[in-house]
This record gives sequence, C-alpha cells and structure tokens, in this order.
Amino acid sequence: MSMRNSTVRAVNRLTAHWAGAHRGDAGTVFTAAGVWPLLAPLADGAAGPARAELAEALGMPAERAAGAARELLAALDGVRGLRAAAGLWTRADLPLEAAWLERLAPGSHGTLSGGAEADHKALDAWADRQTDGLVRQMPVTLTEGPDGTRLVLASALALKTRWIRPFTEWPGEAAEGPWAGRPLRMLHRFSRLQDRVGVAEGPAGAVTLLEVVGNTGVDVHLLLGEPGAGSGAVLTTGIEAVTRSRPVVPASLLPAGRPAPGLSIGTELAQTPGPRLAVRTPAFEVRAVHDLGERARMFGLEAARDSRRSHFPGVSSAPLAVGSAQQSAVAWFHAEGFEAAAVTAISAVGAGVPPRTRYRVRRTEVSFDRPFGFLAVHRTSRLVLAAGWVSDPVPYAEPPEKTEEEKRREEEEADAQWEEEERAAAASRPAPPSP
Repeated sequence: MSMRNSTVRAVNRLTAHWAGAHRGDAGTVFTAAGVWPLLAPLADGAAGPARAELAEALGMPAERAAGAARELLAALDGVRGLRAAAGLWTRADLPLEAAWLERLAPGSHGTLSGGAEADHKALDAWADRQTDGLVRQMPVTLTEGPDGTRLVLASALALKTRWIRPFTEWPGEAAEGPWAGRPLRMLHRFSRLQDRVGVAEGPAGAVTLLEVVGNTGVDVHLLLGEPGAGSGAVLTTGIEAVTRSRPVVPASLLPAGRPAPGLSIGTELAQTPGPRLAVRTPAFEVRAVHDLGERARMFGLEAARDSRRSHFPGVSSAPLAVGSAQQSAVAWFHAEGFEAAAVTAISAVGAGVPPRTRYRVRRTEVSFDRPFGFLAVHRTSRLVLAAGWVSDPVPYAEPPEKTEEEKRREEEEADAQWEEEERAAAASRPAPPSP
C-alpha cells in the first residue's frame, strides 16, 4: 500500500515543528510518525476546542484523520525492514463508541485491570515484543482509582536496515570541536558516488547532507551545520532538503576547497579514473524519552488535558481527558546498518585507497567531527521516519585482554585448521608417476 502525499506532508510538517523546537546540543531522537497515528483517532473522537487543536496539530481535518492514520500504519508495516503496530487498552467498565472503534487501525485491544503494576507489565511486554527489544517499557503513566487511567492508545515503530555498502570501523579521533582528543568508534567508507553529498542553504547557514543508502528502501541522512548553528535550525533545514522543499547543490557542482561544513574538495592521484568520495563519521547510539505534554500546544493536547470537562464524546459516553502522552525512542548507527524504534502512548483518565597512480581525479571528503543531526527517510514517499541529534558518539573501547585459556583454544583451533588445509592440499596433488 502506498502512502498518500497529503498524509506524508502532514506527518513531515509535525516532524519539522518538533525538530524546530529542539534547543541546545543535547542528544535526542524522536519520531512524529509514531505520534501522528495516535493524535488522529483522538481528533476523530474529540469535540469542541480539543478537536480544533488536534486538527491543527495534524494538519488535516479531524473527520479525515482516522482513515489516514489507518492507511499510514498499514503502509508503514508494508515497508521492508519496518514494523508498525497500534494497540488499545481500556478498562472493562469503559463504554466505547462502536463507530470510533471501527475506524481505528487494526491492532490489539486489551483490557486494563486497574492495577498499575499488572497493567504496566502487560504494556511493557507489548512494547518489547513490537520493537524486538529495542524499547522495553511503555512510556505511560498509569493512575489508579475511579478517575484513574481508563484508556491507553499506543503505537510502535521498529526499523532495521543494512547499508548497501558497509563501513569499515577502526578507532580514531575527531579533528575539531568538543570530541577532539576522545577515542571514538570511527566509521570510514569510500565510494565513486560523490553526489551522495550535497549542501543546502538554510536560515542558519549551510548544512552538509550525506545520504547513506539502506537495503530496505529506507536511507539515513547525516546533517552537519555551521559551528554556531543551533540543532533545531540544522534539523529543520535538513528536513526541508530531504523532502525536496529546499534545493540541494550536489558535491559535483561545488567548488574546490572547503565549500561547506565538514566538506573538503580537491584532487588526488588514483589508479583508475572517476571521482572519489571519502566518508568519516562516528558510530552513535541515541536514546530519549519525551513528555509530549511539555509541548502540548504543538501536539494539539492543550485543551484535551483539562480534566474538569469531557473532550472525547466520539470515543466514549464516559467523560475522558488526556492524562499522559509520552514517547520512548532509540536510534543506532553502526558499520553494518541502522536501527531505530519508538513507542508512543497516550492515556486518558476519567475527567471531568591504491598504490599505483595514473589519473588525477576529483576527491570529495566529508567528516562529521562535531555534533550533527540525522534523519531516517522512506526513499519513495520521502516520509521522515525518525529524526535526531548526536551529541555524544560511541567511544572506542579496547577489547578485553584474552585469558590464557582463550589463547590456548585459539592456538588449538588454528593448528586444527592448518592440518585440515594440509590434508586438503595433499589430496588435491596429482599422484606421482609410476616407476
């Protein structure tokens, strides 16, 4: 199933708003593609100011949102390497409107016991299962009592992709910035495709973009801004560039020298003709937990959090208000590929290089030596699946010294392998001629 352009634009709009709100250089990862499908059914069942706020956050009329969310989750789950799931849990005594239930995306519908500890175990198990262990806990605050948690609506996204061309990893150090002098797990790769790198001009200056191609139809774009540019501005410029609403100048059209952050273009002698691209970036792992209530207006949840009145008559005849809204997310970029996952939950409570040289060729080198952004993007639809900022890359750690027993076992295995190779070589030799 393909993704509707209108839905992709709406989700990317929310991603851009979220990215623009990020302040400072603290590492983070988030996915509006996990929040949007939950806001949509809430808007479908909301009334009054809550409905208007949710529609504004969604960038779509409330009456269209539930169907769009259902289609989006189905399309996401159809992307190779990507799992998408939705879940609904309600108290047994909460009446639900049948029409609202029918418009929900297919998924699990469980029952809340009312006991926070038992319910948390069930919800955590669902999150762990749906993300293959990348997110082990459901980010939800459960409350007990007559006006406690009566409904939980959740989504889970889990992405795993392998690079078409893996990186080589060895220890290194950043050449500049806050990471200089620190031993890091540096990833290196060479390619002839210099236009995997491009430059976009944004409000805070130039942003260098590197596209790393995955084998599942999802690519990861690394974003490096000017030394003084804020993370929000760099991410926003990057989103506009990868969604093709801001022009990108490919590396082949850039002048020699240092035309953009982290980018160096010149010439070198090579054994074969054609341009060269050298990439250098640290491996990274980022985790974050977001309280969506801290930006309630952005997510359309400001009015819906007022527990003195009911906001969702289309969901239930019982009075409901939004209790908690949170997301847990993780992203891991390594030599072989990229993994990311996010679980989002909204609860409702009772309310009110070669040696020989023959050719002079163009060489483009890009290095990510200081904090940078990243985007995971579905290649055909241009839907941004995850976005984030890297402030603390993975350090390099010396492997532990082997024990005497491990060394002895390795020597025995090497001796056995050598003997096997000798037997195979002897068997393949021609028999000596008869006398």
